[in-house]
Amino acid sequence: MPRKKIHLALHPYGVGGPGQHGLWKDPRVANNASTDINYYIRQAQAAEHALFDALFVVDSQFINATYPSHYLNRLEPLTLLSAVATHTRYLGLVGTASSTYNSPFNLARRFASLDHISGGRAGWNVVTSFDTGTSRNYGFEEHLDYATRYGRALEFVEVARGLWDSYEDDAFPADVERNVFLDPAKLHELNHVGEHFRVAGPLNLSRSPQGQPVIFQAGVSEEGRDLAARVAEGIYAPGGSLQQAQDYYADIKRRTAAHGRDPEHIKIFIHGGPVVAATDDAARRREREIFEEDNDFDRHLALLGRSFGAYDFSVHDLDAPFPDVAHLAERGGRTGAAKIIDRARTENLTLRQVAQSLAEFRRSPFVGAPETVADRIEEWFDAGTFDGINLAFRTEEELELFVDGVVPILQKRDLFRTAYEADTLRGHLGLPIPANRHTTETAPLGALR
Repeated sequence: MPRKKIHLALHPYGVGGPGQHGLWKDPRVANNASTDINYYIRQAQAAEHALFDALFVVDSQFINATYPSHYLNRLEPLTLLSAVATHTRYLGLVGTASSTYNSPFNLARRFASLDHISGGRAGWNVVTSFDTGTSRNYGFEEHLDYATRYGRALEFVEVARGLWDSYEDDAFPADVERNVFLDPAKLHELNHVGEHFRVAGPLNLSRSPQGQPVIFQAGVSEEGRDLAARVAEGIYAPGGSLQQAQDYYADIKRRTAAHGRDPEHIKIFIHGGPVVAATDDAARRREREIFEEDNDFDRHLALLGRSFGAYDFSVHDLDAPFPDVAHLAERGGRTGAAKIIDRARTENLTLRQVAQSLAEFRRSPFVGAPETVADRIEEWFDAGTFDGINLAFRTEEELELFVDGVVPILQKRDLFRTAYEADTLRGHLGLPIPANRHTTETAPLGALR
């Protein structure tokens, strides 16, 4: 059996998201990076040159002045990725979009359009929206609770997939002699009536070369993990220690099998921010420098508030016990907030100590000379912690260091491809093309056309 290959995706930081508070000050980073399409095109082309699987773009729809720099001023993902699609040929294009604050027909059409524009390289990262303040941007008094958001997300994906199957693959004979453009028997209404949506269909767009966009999800809570096991084909995992990553990986694969799905048809990506330098010591020094560049207490305090509905913790005495704000987390970042509250209570921490603890210096395993970083990636991969890594680099130069230094070593060890073997995202990930629900053909894996 050939050795399994590692999947690599690229997550651009722009001027800096959560935890990269000082990145915008780096002279190598343009202060308009998050709104400059040429920045993303360069990142995408570098990733494609290195044979990466995909480019991943995050999103949210609520801000206040304390939010990370990248969040304050950035491009909408599907618009961004549609532009990038015209400057790349193979790279997968994964965009984040909320199932809480979109309608299935509209979003299904937009992702199907990206899938056609890119020739079958689109992926949708399904989120239920972390920021509770988003509700006010859509005319709602409050954010939906966890159970409702995840129930809606499951139904949303089911509706989108139904709409993507509106046309059978041979629905358009375009026979001039017979004056037949469409075979109407191969166009299907959805007529969905569910708990959250009523959608008639059909969608006015055919299937792409990969059949349907690839569904990604980031499940941490019980509801999130169950949603991922039911519908996801790619997962952005929380990471943590090697043991934590192993446990999460095994849990998701087990849940996937319990839902009657092939665990190989769900690819788990952990976050990785490698720091590569000529020597291990130089890389560790750079890792520490990065921590100091981002070590801004006020920003850490504001970031803490995001887990509690963008709550302003600065109104409290920093040296008093951590305030009772559990009720603010139920409709926001419940899982992360619960861990914060539990630690604060168990260790009797003040608000200052909680904010500082979330910003403690934590050494990454993927730091060192190219050989060292490749060794750690191989070790974690063989230990069953991931199928792929969602890579993030502070600067374009640091991406180049990884591509030029680490990727060739992974290729030499037969851990990473030396050429694209497919031109769709499903093909890169080894995922089958979904059979159209209105036909009985078994769909093949995506391959080069």
